[in-house]
Amino acid sequence: MNTSTFKAHLEAHPDAELTFVLPNGNPIPAHAHVTEVGRVEKRFIDCGGTHRSWVTTNLQTWVDTDFDHRLLPSKLAGIIDLAAPLFGDEDPEVEIEHESGVISQYPVETAKFENDKLIFQLAAKHADCLAKDICTPNAGKEESACGCGPGCC
Repeated sequence: MNTSTFKAHLEAHPDAELTFVLPNGNPIPAHAHVTEVGRVEKRFIDCGGTHRSWVTTNLQTWVDTDFDHRLLPSKLAGIIDLAAPLFGDEDPEVEIEHESGVISQYPVETAKFENDKLIFQLAAKHADCLAKDICTPNAGKEESACGCGPGCC
């Protein structure tokens, strides 16, 4: 889900209970705070030698012992507004960064409003080869960009 769509959901339900559901079905605790809204940019070369880049809007959660306060959608929309200069005209996908044993990033997949709750479903991220057409063992190319002959290193 891109940032503008995410923010539109927040603005449509400003006083709802904000809920983020992890891919395993468990919610991030309701008393979690979003401690950062940031631009994360990755520039890299894939195993096929192609230069690539991507940008995300990263919302970092933090769970503390303050059980009395809840982050409202209206407050989070305001924080996203403060971060707008980081993105200019870009409208990147939103990821939630959450620590549960290890820090992980979860793309926001869907949103729904039910029973006075604004629920964002988070998806799992997976590694993938971005140059399968030239870098897999069955590609049949003479030599891959990594210099190892047919297939990838």
